[in-house]
Amino acid sequence: MIQGKKVVAVIPARYASTRYPGKPLVDLGGKPMIQRTYEQVATVKGWDQIIIATDDERIYQVAQSFGATVMMTSVSHVSGTDRCAEVLSNLGDGIDYIVNIQGDEPYIEPQQLIEITNAIDSNAPIITLVKQITTIDTLFNPNCPKVVLDNKNQALYFSRHAIPYMRGLPQEDWLAHHRYFKHIGLYAYRSDILLSISKLPASDLETSEALEQLRWLQNGFPIQAVETQFETIGIDSPEDLEKIKKLGFL
Repeated sequence: MIQGKKVVAVIPARYASTRYPGKPLVDLGGKPMIQRTYEQVATVKGWDQIIIATDDERIYQVAQSFGATVMMTSVSHVSGTDRCAEVLSNLGDGIDYIVNIQGDEPYIEPQQLIEITNAIDSNAPIITLVKQITTIDTLFNPNCPKVVLDNKNQALYFSRHAIPYMRGLPQEDWLAHHRYFKHIGLYAYRSDILLSISKLPASDLETSEALEQLRWLQNGFPIQAVETQFETIGIDSPEDLEKIKKLGFL
């Protein structure tokens, strides 16, 4: 148990990635990506279970081969959140939180998982991680979602644009006058909330920004942010894999 609650780690793994088909099975130094992600998650103690959730028989077989608990889920899911909700429905009652760890995070810092699970003690509906932005390139990169927080570190808005706009200042000076945060796509959902948000229809804000968490905010579900000092190294494309190699991870 984590913080006296039953917490299940779910690793959604989809084969048909638009930018990188078969990504979970890509070889990373002799192990498939999904195995490396699973092993990183397993370094954190206290999970009630760790479950790989997939829609593909190839991933299912590989996950079983290295001893993981794996569950087949619907091919119609459009997000990891929906896949997590199906896992929760199959598990039944008694689970307090589901933690969603993306399958393309083979080098996720265990400390990040500890930070998000420590926040479970607050009983917040949804918990996620943020990290301060330190470079202009990241600030204005639309592939890096940003988040605006209130004084209690709850999310006010997520955007691919840099918010707030610093009127009267050149963009290169924005970081010197405001703390901007990027969103790290790691979530802990309280079980009752996960089942609720998985039933919501797509919202106009979500569609505009292509960020599912805006659907939750727009429907009144608060998202608690926890600041981390640790960077994430995800692999979304073959180009990302080459960057990983250059950084010496492989």
